[in-house]
Amino acid sequence: MGLGLAVGVFGVLILAHAAYSTIQYRALLKIMEEEFSGPPMTVLAEVLLGLGLCMWAGLTVPGKFLSIHPDSEENSLR
Repeated sequence: MGLGLAVGVFGVLILAHAAYSTIQYRALLKIMEEEFSGPPMTVLAEVLLGLGLCMWAGLTVPGKFLSIHPDSEENSLR
């Protein structure tokens, strides 16, 4: 659980950095009086990396998936 949680936190930090970089980029374009057509490719790469890390952490941190079938042995109280 420790590694998955660390990866999740790192993914969130990468996503926050991508958002901050996009805000800075838009501010720079306003100063240069250019139109915003989209974020730079590095920001898109950061978003994809952060999304992948967060998804991986979201699947590994909670633990083992249990059966949802009502008649499953894993759901019995015995």
